[in-house]
Amino acid sequence: MRLSCLPSCLGFDNKLVAVDAIPVVSDQAEPLIPREARKVLHGLAAAWADVEDCRALEVVQLKGAMTNEVYQIRWSSSVGDNARKVLVRVYGEGVDVFFNREDEIRTFECMSKHGQGPRLLGRFPNGRVEEFIHARTLSAVDLRDPEISALVASKLREFHDLDMPGVKTVALWDRLRNWLKTARSMCPSEEAKEFCLDTMEDEITILETQLSGEDQIIGFCHNDLQYGNIMMDEETRLVTIIDYEYASFNPVAYDIANHFCEMAADYHTETPHILDFHKYPDFEERQKICAELFELLRGKTR
Repeated sequence: MRLSCLPSCLGFDNKLVAVDAIPVVSDQAEPLIPREARKVLHGLAAAWADVEDCRALEVVQLKGAMTNEVYQIRWSSSVGDNARKVLVRVYGEGVDVFFNREDEIRTFECMSKHGQGPRLLGRFPNGRVEEFIHARTLSAVDLRDPEISALVASKLREFHDLDMPGVKTVALWDRLRNWLKTARSMCPSEEAKEFCLDTMEDEITILETQLSGEDQIIGFCHNDLQYGNIMMDEETRLVTIIDYEYASFNPVAYDIANHFCEMAADYHTETPHILDFHKYPDFEERQKICAELFELLRGKTR
């Protein structure tokens, strides 16, 4: 197994708030963090002069991740009351039906090189170590704040303009058809009929025909811009978009429309998969977000 460590970051004074566990120290962390990950963590901490014991780490599991297990790792620092912090992401199993893990890893590494999102600090066979960014995760309520919404729109415009490697072709329609094929293979005929799976392929074809055209703008899209994938530094108001499992080239209009749909979601309920379209942004709210995006686009083309 090949392990790698990349240059480290300070990680001081981070303020991620979605914590839902009691810190677990030293040997008690063994059941939570894979052995290969601990080797990477010890190597990182050993390079920090202010960490007296690289093995005296604390582990806190973070809430909100849907496809991975995510942990905050911290070490006491000899410099004031600060602590060294990183984030460990252990990849979830059974997610290949939704996205390609190797594509996600390549996207994360490329985003890191572009200065977008958290920096990559190290890799192990079934996960990675990331910079623990100085920010808090947004809530559903935050997305309705006009100031925050404008900041998110600005960051999304920047995301769409990223010069990412790969063929710049639309991934949306093939992905929908692949998901439909998987759903059909898993559903009994009664459930397939209940969920209209037999007619869905025709609907996909109709949408593709009506929405595809030479005038559409293709950009690198996040494709999952829900509030849990957006972070903001309270002091600098800097917005960071995280988690790129579904990211690909697509019409930017799709990414915007998907973001509107995510504003109707609440992932902290017993039924996070059910959207409440009473919360869908009204015309004025959608218009303001689009105006922010288009104003940024006009500014780039002047």
